[in-house]
Amino acid sequence: MGRILAIDYGKKRTGIAVTDILKLSINGLPTVLTPDLLAFLKNYLKEEEVQTIVVGWPTHTDGNPTYLTKDIEILETQIKRLAPTIELKRVDESYTSMEAAKLILEHGVKKSKRRDKALTDKVSAMIILKRYLNRF
Repeated sequence: MGRILAIDYGKKRTGIAVTDILKLSINGLPTVLTPDLLAFLKNYLKEEEVQTIVVGWPTHTDGNPTYLTKDIEILETQIKRLAPTIELKRVDESYTSMEAAKLILEHGVKKSKRRDKALTDKVSAMIILKRYLNRF
């Protein structure tokens, strides 16, 4: 029984969130620079048992793919090579950045910290993971 890890992929930075081993809580992990993502995942997967990786899947409001979908498909292929036994899932990531910004504001985070895009990416990954968990 392993954790579930969620990825909010971006061109520059990638937000990452993970459940505890019992899948009762969601925790944000440090946001990583996207070029460092595979190295981060390789190290993390050595240390922690992960059963599923959930990738945020971006689409336009009309359902068509965005400019990021090709990059995410490449990432999924790389993850499958890196960890072929880990289940890979997609979750619609529509409006997660807006929802994250709203949550950050509601929790009273100071304005200077709200400008930190890495925080928004981390919270977006947490929202993606919550959406996945809410399916069950």
